[in-house]
Amino acid sequence: MYEFSQPLGDVIKEGRRRAGLTQKDVSIALDMDYRTLQNIETGKGNPCMDKLYPLIRYLKVDSQGIFYPELVKNSPMLNQLRLLISDCTEEEADVLIPIIVAVLSGLRKKGNPPIQIE
Repeated sequence: MYEFSQPLGDVIKEGRRRAGLTQKDVSIALDMDYRTLQNIETGKGNPCMDKLYPLIRYLKVDSQGIFYPELVKNSPMLNQLRLLISDCTEEEADVLIPIIVAVLSGLRKKGNPPIQIE
């Protein structure tokens, strides 16, 4: 098993369940062998890109969970922040990036007390 196999399987399984689909549903929709999907979800598969790409797109899963599982957090506040950022225009993002970098730098300096939001 590869280092990425289990995070990949977990993300695919969660995406499939969130969509309310069975393994059979996904296999039929993508013209994929049922056992291939089973192996991916259990961490036993090492799918080629021609299987992985349509699977990720069909289930609308965040590939960050596959490639950077340590960065994915199920936090309502982080999810809200991601949604706000994903709705930004390119111009807004250009303005926000230096602001966010500066704020995070200030928050992460040693000795700063934790922020309390009321």
